[in-house]
Amino acid sequence: MLETKVPVGISARHIHVSQADLDTLYGEGYQLTVKKDLLQVGQFAANETVDLVTEKSSFKNVRILGPVRKQTQVEIALTDALKLKIGIPVRESGDTKGSAGITVVGPKGTVTLEEGVIAAGRHIHMSIDDAQKFGVQDNEIVKVRCDGERGLTFDNVLIRVHENFRLEMHIDTDEANAAMCKNGCTVEIIK
Repeated sequence: MLETKVPVGISARHIHVSQADLDTLYGEGYQLTVKKDLLQVGQFAANETVDLVTEKSSFKNVRILGPVRKQTQVEIALTDALKLKIGIPVRESGDTKGSAGITVVGPKGTVTLEEGVIAAGRHIHMSIDDAQKFGVQDNEIVKVRCDGERGLTFDNVLIRVHENFRLEMHIDTDEANAAMCKNGCTVEIIK
């Protein structure tokens, strides 16, 4: 019998930064400090935050997630984009070409991104062993059912398989609120 149940992790607005942009925002050679480890190996919420600014609005104290990446990227919910008055695409993490830009303000400097703001597509991280137990493969698209008072089915959920991944579905705050789902709730892959 195949496994079907997956725990959920909810992603609030956050930013991944490159070392070059971190140097501008926090000072040359700055290193992120760990506030809290995340479930995925080596990933963490940093103590450091930045402000996200558009011509019409802003968000203060947006958490940086570490470690640093090759390219700076901002992940927000669609309702966040409405507040900021920018249009953003739903994309897989790292796919920022042609996405919205934003100004990122840190304590030591400012970075203006020409592109890099997305709503991350919903996805499930799983190990190679998990993928075998669930009968799925990397880059497969599945449906996921969330039960409860405001239960719903999430379509277009990307399976991401890597030997170091830990089993967890990632959705944003809009999706979690729509389903009345909290961190750690369990959903079911229904294919």
